[in-house]
This record gives sequence, structure tokens and C-alpha cells, in this order.
Amino acid sequence: MKTEDHTVQIGTEGCTGLITLNRPEAINALTHPMVLRIGEALTAWEHDPAVRQVLLRGAGERGLCAGGDIRAIHADAKAGTTGSLAFWRDEYRLNARIARYPKPYIALMDGIVMGGGVGLSAHGSVRIVTERSRVAMPETGIGFVPDVGGTYLLSRAPGELGTHLALTGTAVGPGDAVLCGLADHYLPSDWLEEFTRELTFAPVDEVLGKFDGATAPAVPLAAEREWIDHCYAADTVEEIHQRLLATGLPAAREASQTLHAKSPTSLKVTLAALRRARALDSLERVLEQEYRVSSAALSSAPDLVEGIRAQVIDKDRRPRWNPAALVQVRAASVERFFAPLGEGSELTFS
Repeated sequence: MKTEDHTVQIGTEGCTGLITLNRPEAINALTHPMVLRIGEALTAWEHDPAVRQVLLRGAGERGLCAGGDIRAIHADAKAGTTGSLAFWRDEYRLNARIARYPKPYIALMDGIVMGGGVGLSAHGSVRIVTERSRVAMPETGIGFVPDVGGTYLLSRAPGELGTHLALTGTAVGPGDAVLCGLADHYLPSDWLEEFTRELTFAPVDEVLGKFDGATAPAVPLAAEREWIDHCYAADTVEEIHQRLLATGLPAAREASQTLHAKSPTSLKVTLAALRRARALDSLERVLEQEYRVSSAALSSAPDLVEGIRAQVIDKDRRPRWNPAALVQVRAASVERFFAPLGEGSELTFS
């Protein structure tokens, strides 16, 4: 059985349900119809005894998924409309469903995996990276805040590695993705075709046992843990900056320079979101918090429109953040992102 549409291909081969994101010209950027289509497939397969496991992959050579379709989000925010809220509501529910799916959910995190692509893959039960993997939550660079359960995942990374990745938006390779809890297994990219073929005949645990000879990838962040853990344990973004500069280390100084280019509001809200996510007891509670934050960013935070304009629309790479400096971002402005949305407007899970 195999059915197709333009943006997502859904089918089964042997005992495996196959989901192929099919927008290679946009590095498979995720749209609302794609989210709904994936959800429909998971529903169809959940109680189908012929489907033992699910495999997610991306069409093309560039990556699994570069994130959500931020051009559409930009248009929505600029127009003052709320179509993105419906997208996020269904996307975040899909993220939670993937995490709780009763059958193995295997994600091939080959190439670029960012933002919404992380949400589709890193909540799965079997997450495979390759030498081409570049995994990131780069939202602070567009005036947004990590979502799709990203603050859940990064708040639970070892030490302060997740804080570093969330604030700077740094993309990590396969070894660091595994270290940070964003992936489980490493396979060379030229093994993926055979790996996928084997999955049509056997369960994933059995197949993984046949592909255990790959050389372990490098883990650069492991050598940086001391200064990362010290600097990012600070209570404020301002103090993080100060600690980074005080180390005298080139890598820490580079991180400080990276932070200077990000939205000051997004940095402060992201740090608060991570700290709060650590105290929440489930992915669902964190997604509910992220929905509040995303809603505030869409409706009343100018940096989202400006960040997407500078990075994606005009591509001048010169965002004019408002406020322009960390010291100008007041605590009350940060708190507003976490305010209740009101009855009937919250994201909830049954």
C-alpha cells in the first residue's frame, strides 16, 4: 500500500510505515498540512498489526527538515493574524504524540535538522544521526524562542550544554547530538539505504544489531564542558556574557559574540523558559508553556517579524532588535510571555 501527496509521502513497505517529508527545495520545511498528514498516518498505523514500526526520513540530500515554514509565520505575524496558532497547536500535539507513540518511531536525522525538524525526530524512540547531521534550535536568531519541545530536551541535556545550544543556536554534529540527548545512534549516511531496506523485514532493534561497526563520531562539546557549565549556570543572560568573557578562552569569547547578535528579548525569554522547563514534570507541560511563549511572540513581540525579515526575507543579516540591548529588556516584559492565555485559548492535552 502506498499513497502520496506533494509535501509528504506516506506508505508501507513490509512491516514498516514510511513517512517521507517531500519539500526538498525548502529542505523539507514543515507546513500545517504536513503536520496533519503525519498525524493521520500515525493514527492509521497505531492499531494496524501489519505495521510494527514507523520510519521518518526526508527527501533530497540537504536534510531531514530545516524547521517550520517561517515565511508563512512572518506573513501571519506581520498581518496581525493568527493562523500560526493553529499550526503550532497541531504541531505541538504531534510532538507529544511522537514521544508517546506505542510503536518504535525511527527518525533518520541526516543532514540539516532544525527547529520543527527536531520536534519531528528528537522525540522519537530511535533517533539516528550521520556524519552529515547538523542539529540545532536556532530560534533566538529570528526573534523567537525554542519550541516543539526543544526547551524540554535542552533543559535535560547534561550540565548546561542545552542552555548553550538554546541561547546561541549552535548547530551540533552527530557526536554532540548524542551527548546532548537529541539522538541515540550513529550510522554513516551511505548505510542508510541498506538500513531502511532491512527495516522492511525485521524490527529495528534487530536491524540495529547488524549495523554496529561504525566508527564513533567526535564529541567536541565534551571538551568544553567545564567553561560551558560554569558560564551558563548564571542566573541572567548578562551574567552569562560576563562569565564567558572572563574565561579568556577563544571558544567562550566566540559564544559571547554569538549572543550579541541574537534578539535580547529572545535570549531572556529562552533562559527563563529553560529554567522553568526543568521544573516541569512532562513534555506535555513544557509544550503548554511553549505555546504560551509562541503565542506572545506572534501577537506582540516585534522581534519575530524583524528577525525573519533580516535572516530569510531580505537576508541583510542586520536585524534591528527592539529593545536593542539586554539591559533594556525588563523582567515584566519577559514574564508576559508566560502569562495565561485565557479559557479556551490554552494548549491542552487530554
